[in-house]
Amino acid sequence: MRAVIQRVGRTALSVDGKLISEIDFGLVVFLGVKIGDREEQAETLAKKISKLRIFRDENGKTNLSVKDVGGQILLVSQFTLLGDCSHGNRPSFSNAELPERAKFLYEYTAQKLRENDLTVKLGVFGADMKIQQFNDGPASIIMEI
Repeated sequence: MRAVIQRVGRTALSVDGKLISEIDFGLVVFLGVKIGDREEQAETLAKKISKLRIFRDENGKTNLSVKDVGGQILLVSQFTLLGDCSHGNRPSFSNAELPERAKFLYEYTAQKLRENDLTVKLGVFGADMKIQQFNDGPASIIMEI
């Protein structure tokens, strides 16, 4: 699994001009599922994201988690994170998991995040989503499990 985790302010996700999900502040997590990824990896990823200390404390140090600051998570499936550009200029997505399995692991990751007492909102798996995002920092972390 590969995730790009971004600290954000107000973020809204729409499909076909209709608002689907929004958060006031917290994390947007773009998630790519590779062939062979398993539930254990989703569990590990959810645990790490829930404890990731990238929010500022009272001294300005990045020492607090999304849970510590009462933030929310917007989880967005994004198979393009697995694009391989090592040969030519057109990315290959042959490492991306098949949609049915990828959707299951995406939803399973959301469930595991929720089990860590986090508010998790979702995109629409496989849809052409439009995201208005207010990056904070910016702070972006790439995590691969």
